[in-house]
Amino acid sequence: MLKKELTDMNQAATVPEGAAVIAESVSKTFTQWQRKEGAKGIFRQQKRMVTALKDVSFQIHKGEFVAYAGPNGAGKSTTMKLLSGMLQPTEGSISVLGMSPERDRMALMKRIGVLFGNRTELWWDHPVIQSFEWKKVVWNIPDEIYTRNLDRMKELLEIDRIQNTFARELSLGQRMRADLAMMLLHSPELVLLDEPTLGLDVVAKRQMIEFLKKINREDGVTILVTSHDMDDLEEMARRIMMISGGELAYDGDFDGLRRLTGNMTHFTVTTDGRRPEPEGCRLLGGEHGVFEFETDLTHTSVRDLLEMLSKVDGIRDVEIRRAPIEQVIARLYRSWKEEKC
Repeated sequence: MLKKELTDMNQAATVPEGAAVIAESVSKTFTQWQRKEGAKGIFRQQKRMVTALKDVSFQIHKGEFVAYAGPNGAGKSTTMKLLSGMLQPTEGSISVLGMSPERDRMALMKRIGVLFGNRTELWWDHPVIQSFEWKKVVWNIPDEIYTRNLDRMKELLEIDRIQNTFARELSLGQRMRADLAMMLLHSPELVLLDEPTLGLDVVAKRQMIEFLKKINREDGVTILVTSHDMDDLEEMARRIMMISGGELAYDGDFDGLRRLTGNMTHFTVTTDGRRPEPEGCRLLGGEHGVFEFETDLTHTSVRDLLEMLSKVDGIRDVEIRRAPIEQVIARLYRSWKEEKC
C-alpha cells in the first residue's frame, strides 16, 4: 500500500543529537456527543470517539525549518496544540526543548512561540504597542532583550508604521505582522506556526516568508509550520512531514515526494499555431500557439524528450520545468483516500 511504503521508506531517517521536539507513539482521541433521533421522535445523546492522531512519532532538530502538511482534519492543528501544551496526548510522550508540555507548560512557553493564523493576542481596542508593552511586563522580558527585539521587528517587519494603530483597524497582513512580532519579543528558541500566511495577499505573504527564513538562517530559530499552500512550504522548508488520517505518512524532502508520484514534468511549447501531439505527453491546455503538456520522465530523459520534440513540425521554443508541488501532493491525497475506501 502506498502509505505503508511511504512510512517504511522514511522511518530509517535518523536525527542527530540536540532534538528540539521528540514525539513518540503519540495518539490523541476526542469524545464527541451527537444528537440522534430515536424511536417515536425522541432525541438521544450518542457518544462518538474520534481519533485525531494515531501512533505518530517524529523528531525535529534544533535549527531545522520543517513543514507539516495534510488535508483538512488530518491532525495538524491537534499536533501543534499538543506540542504547546494546550492539549495532552491520549497515549505516547512528547518532549519539547527537553520539557514536558503537559507538566512544564509555563516554563516551556517562555522558550517557545505559538501563532495560529486565525487568532490574535493583540488587544483589539488598543494600539499595537500597548499589547507589546503588556507582554513585556507580564512575561518579565528584560529591557535589553525587549528593546533589541522591538527594534529588529521595526526594521524587518515595518512595525513602526503600525505600532500606534488600534489592532481592530489593521489589515489582515498588518495584523499577522504584529502578531508575529509580539510572538518573538521574548526570543523564543522554537516557533510553532499554524497557517501563518492564511488569507494574506502576495506582498504580505512574501514579507512573512522572507522574515521566517531569515530568523531561521541567522538566529537558528527552530520552526515548524503548517499551511495548505504547498508552494509556500516548499520555499520555506527543506523537510516536510505529511500526515493523513491522523497517521504520519511521509517524512523527508520535497524531491522525495516528487519521486513517489513519478518524475512528473511540465513543458510549454511555442509553435507556429499548430497544436503538436508529442507521444506519451498529456495536453494541459493552450491557445495562440502556446501549449502546455505534462509527462513522466521516470523512464526517459530530458535529452530524449527534446529529441522527440525536435522532430515535431512547427515548434519554435520549448520550456521545461518540474510539476508544481501542489499537483504532486494532490495525487498523494487521492491515493491515500482511495486506500481507505
